[in-house]
Amino acid sequence: MISVSVDQLFLSNMGFAILLKSDEDDRSLPIMIGAAEAQAIALCINNVEVPRPLTHDLFKNVLDALDCHLERMEVCGLKSGTFYARLILDYAGAELIMDSRPSDAIALALRFDAPIFVDQSVMDKAGRVFTDEEVQNQGNPVVPSTKSSSSGKKPQHTLTPLEVLKKDMSTAIEEERYEDCARLRDEISKLQNLQH
Repeated sequence: MISVSVDQLFLSNMGFAILLKSDEDDRSLPIMIGAAEAQAIALCINNVEVPRPLTHDLFKNVLDALDCHLERMEVCGLKSGTFYARLILDYAGAELIMDSRPSDAIALALRFDAPIFVDQSVMDKAGRVFTDEEVQNQGNPVVPSTKSSSSGKKPQHTLTPLEVLKKDMSTAIEEERYEDCARLRDEISKLQNLQH
């Protein structure tokens, strides 16, 4: 297993994606994720407090109440372009293994401050080295790269997934890309419904 960290979360023309950066070499693993999971990850990384627990917060609260601890999460497989993950839990000294989508597992791992790993074979199949220019051209960052910028300063404000979608919708309207507008409208509606 290769230890990784969340390097960047961004919105590309294909949807939200997350880059998991290897702690051992220069490779990153890009994984496409849903808007709700992108929001859950972004809120956690940006330390945003929500008035009521969202799904991943609720699941963490339940595990905490049961005295069950998330030891680590692993991206353990890749079949037909779909990534598979698992949660490794410690419950009363017994190891429990639960199948999960990578996006949900990452959202939980961040809330537990648990390590994230990628199977060597998965990184070998789908991992790659991204240049800084490629990363910048991926799309609109929701959570900017953890790599230090040339100025060494952290950004003052990162956009929430909802703000990114609204910004992209404005651009799509200006450029008269109406199919993109409809898709973005639907994503915005889903996120707004999740917040209520």
